[in-house]
Amino acid sequence: MAQITLTDDRGHTHQFTQAPRRIVTLLPSLTETVCALDACDRLVGVDRYSNYPDSVNKLPKLGGLDDTQIETLVALRPDVVLLAPSSRVQDRLTALGLKVVVLETRSHADVKRLLLKVGQLLAVPDPLKVWQRIDAQVDAAAASLPPSSKGLTLYYEVDSAPYAAGESSFIGETLTRLGARNIVPASLGPFPKLNPEFVVRADPQVIMVAQRNAVNLAARPGWNNVRALRDKRVCVFPPEESEVMGRPGPRIGESAQWMARCLREVAAKPGSRNNNSSNTPAP
Repeated sequence: MAQITLTDDRGHTHQFTQAPRRIVTLLPSLTETVCALDACDRLVGVDRYSNYPDSVNKLPKLGGLDDTQIETLVALRPDVVLLAPSSRVQDRLTALGLKVVVLETRSHADVKRLLLKVGQLLAVPDPLKVWQRIDAQVDAAAASLPPSSKGLTLYYEVDSAPYAAGESSFIGETLTRLGARNIVPASLGPFPKLNPEFVVRADPQVIMVAQRNAVNLAARPGWNNVRALRDKRVCVFPPEESEVMGRPGPRIGESAQWMARCLREVAAKPGSRNNNSSNTPAP
């Protein structure tokens, strides 16, 4: 096999005499990327938050961004460690002689780029077909929407601080492809912390929120007058869905389908209570 040369997102160039057979991933989206490329069997360890597909739950869990279990990781003798720029252990692992490939996903384009890059690293045939499947899922989700759902103004909350998913985030890109109008412009950044009054002034027609953040939305100052709350157009995603929706990886096609389901329901039942157990209105 020809030598593999790969430049990571720090600009570091790595050379491999053969495709890695023992892989550690320290980010759920990277774990899912490896598995989407049919290379789950090469994983020997993952971060504590990696939980999909189910087979990875049997692997050693090596901690998170701030508390990676370095000794345990080294003992696994990985051929490569895949991690995010935010991981604090990259320099330490490199100093210990491990090959550390730093990869970052912030957008749909990054998801496609990483599939191709990791596919190259793993010598996987035709990694582009994985992206084509994801892209087709997003297109199908958009095609499933009625004209009445197009152009609805929308607020997507990622944390009750509140932090929002703006137009420039991967979540925002999905919403744009579904025809929604994000109240948080790209100029504010991908996941800005907002003054709660910003949402009141923007008065979105639809709110999407994770179940853990949905308690007492209407009790926030001024929010009882927000159209989405007044008209019961609030989609509350259960943990198993909101977790996936927060990962910029191979399951953004599934996320698009859940978002489309929400938009179909609020468009079909304006002003009515949403009876779908997966998308029930906030209290």
